[in-house]
Amino acid sequence: MADTQAPSTPSLSIEKIYVKDLSLENPSAPQSFTTTDAPQVEVGLRTRGEQIDENVYECVLTITVTAKTADKTLFLVEAAQAGIFRIVGVPLAEIQPLMGVHCPTVLFPYIRETIADAITRAGFPPVHLDPINFEALYQQQIASMQQAPAVSATN
Repeated sequence: MADTQAPSTPSLSIEKIYVKDLSLENPSAPQSFTTTDAPQVEVGLRTRGEQIDENVYECVLTITVTAKTADKTLFLVEAAQAGIFRIVGVPLAEIQPLMGVHCPTVLFPYIRETIADAITRAGFPPVHLDPINFEALYQQQIASMQQAPAVSATN
């Protein structure tokens, strides 16, 4: 006989991981391939999450990598890696930390590979992103949100 009761322990499962958006710009080609200057590489990151069904959430991790020399952009890659996660038995108050820490941590290796591959296909050596501590970033975001009302209240 199958157990039809809800699971008594919290669970998180991955339903799907996919590239939601991918953009590559190589505006200075072919001159960009002859430069001998070392490029300055900037990395930007953002995450968002939303509930899409009962116990089902989408998390999107977007990373932008821009390489410049002097005033010229060599390349710009922006990738949005998404995942659909089923979260069951977790109190509502604990969903946000899961979406802000655990889900982006799961998505990171996929977006790291997507970005390195796109940069290689643009004709440049791949950029391998360093590991990211999403827990520390989440804690910083929470701390800054808690400080913001206090700052505006004193003005």
